[in-house]
Amino acid sequence: MSKMSLNTKFNEAVPQYLEFCEIERNLSKNTLKMYHFYLNDFADWSKEYLKKEYLMLSDLDQDLIKKYRINLNRRISSKSNEEFKRSTQKTFLVALRAFLKYLVVEEGLEIMSPEQIILGKAEDRVPKVLNDEQMNMLFSVQDLNRRSGIRDRAILDTLFSTGLRVSELVSLDRDAVNLDSGEFTVIGKGRKARTVYLSPSAITWIKKYLALRSDSFKPLFIRYSGKKMEPGDFDGESLRLTVRSVERLVKKYIWKAGISVDATPHTLRHTFATGLLSEGADLRSVQELLGHSNVSTTQIYTHVTNARLKDVHRKYHKDIEGKKNEGSNKISTLN
Repeated sequence: MSKMSLNTKFNEAVPQYLEFCEIERNLSKNTLKMYHFYLNDFADWSKEYLKKEYLMLSDLDQDLIKKYRINLNRRISSKSNEEFKRSTQKTFLVALRAFLKYLVVEEGLEIMSPEQIILGKAEDRVPKVLNDEQMNMLFSVQDLNRRSGIRDRAILDTLFSTGLRVSELVSLDRDAVNLDSGEFTVIGKGRKARTVYLSPSAITWIKKYLALRSDSFKPLFIRYSGKKMEPGDFDGESLRLTVRSVERLVKKYIWKAGISVDATPHTLRHTFATGLLSEGADLRSVQELLGHSNVSTTQIYTHVTNARLKDVHRKYHKDIEGKKNEGSNKISTLN
């Protein structure tokens, strides 16, 4: 690997940085893919802004970063047709900041400090959650006369009882899930391992689903429609459910149950976390169960639980006021 200098082209430095992230930091392929996307976005914009064919590492300075931040702040999302949220802008800048840190620490370049990239305060996020009634509705609309219906019920129960990310769920193998103890280890973001726990209901439905399978394929959850199994695939990897498949089935059941919330598999993760906090679990424990590296990420759920506390407080005082009024009416009647 050649040593970099300020005269190194940006697009030559990025692959070396991504290799470092893969080998030394053990980042997942998805994270590497996103870092590549964000850094390419910065390079493409910078070349256009500077009117240069190549972006050099020597071009990186505070003025260029400032102009890029302004550009991000004014961008319109092709999906929502709205301006980029602060949290979205932050993800672009975090990737750029990490790249600069690599240049300074690993390559020893005298370049602008990564701390000079101000991330800005992101807007508060209040996660969408389902209430008890909506959860009951969601779990009641699977066609249990079909093996796909039993599989889907097992999937929903597993998501809700473990708080797994959908990517973690579809990566599960049959032999990795201990249905006797109801707990197993999952490798999450940043290749971090954590223990998750299945509810009795989830164990029951997974067992019912597996009892219907006569195969010995490796994936815990497999598909029953779509393209045929690939030739020579003895482990059944080509039948493994995808993230998109699980997202579609959750959308389908949300619609079928008549739930107005635009829910996703991540909504069940939010509901899991919020439920734990509402029942008195401490923030650190919820952080461990969710696999968050930073407790500040877990704190978004306190917004929801605080709102629930407010509702409880309001209802309590409404009841108290009602009893006071009843007492006042009785006194008036006596007088």
